[in-house]
Amino acid sequence: MVTCRPTRMGQALQRKGVSSMIEPKVVSRDEWIDARKELLDHEKEITRLRDRANALRRQLPAVAIEKDYSFAGPAGPVRLADMFEGRRQLIVYHFMFDPEWAEGCTSCSLLVDNFGHLTHLHASDTTLAVVSRAPFSTIAAFKSRMGWRFPWYSSHGSDFNYDFHVTMDPAVAPVEYNYKDAETLAAQGLTHHLRGESHGLSVFVRDGDRILHTYSVYGRGLDPLLNTYNFLDLTPLGRQRYVNEFPHHDTYATDAAGSPSH
Repeated sequence: MVTCRPTRMGQALQRKGVSSMIEPKVVSRDEWIDARKELLDHEKEITRLRDRANALRRQLPAVAIEKDYSFAGPAGPVRLADMFEGRRQLIVYHFMFDPEWAEGCTSCSLLVDNFGHLTHLHASDTTLAVVSRAPFSTIAAFKSRMGWRFPWYSSHGSDFNYDFHVTMDPAVAPVEYNYKDAETLAAQGLTHHLRGESHGLSVFVRDGDRILHTYSVYGRGLDPLLNTYNFLDLTPLGRQRYVNEFPHHDTYATDAAGSPSH
């Protein structure tokens, strides 16, 4: 099983937003209302901050894509422009899948399990696609096994992963992850990002015949896409485990109730 990154336990889990199990304190309804209103103020503050960040994201400048990247898809070679599928915007999730691996990263698998139905994005003139460095034949077999239906392309043999800083190899390109160079990553103890695969997400928009890169996000910046965590964050038990402790969804023997999990 590909777990992508070393598992962090104990206090490290809590630092990364993974909560410990707690028993709720039992109080009167009036006391609960007071506590809930206090929390609501914090939730509204977060909503306002998120709205401000979203507005600033829409105002970011863009960079024109100059390279003619080539990918492999189910019908053969495709270009970045083809991946838009005729729509104005393209969101690419960089899924960690090394060419030597037989299956994709478990953490990335958890995230794409949360994609949901893509029709609403399509109706908003936006395509969501996944790109990995594994050969397309390996991707296709794993995708079929997992039952996913989103478009997934192979960037094997191209510079795409290196240019968007989700594959690190100093022999190919200067190492950078989450806008930190190799020296900074090493100084901060983030040595697992100095070589190999990492995940991220990039956004592109068509401007006539031009393709513009408008945004990329890495690491915990993709937390909002993890609806499993979003749901668990509403519960007293919280997230319970770090993202790379979730296995592939087809490997659960039984769920908590003792019935098949898929």
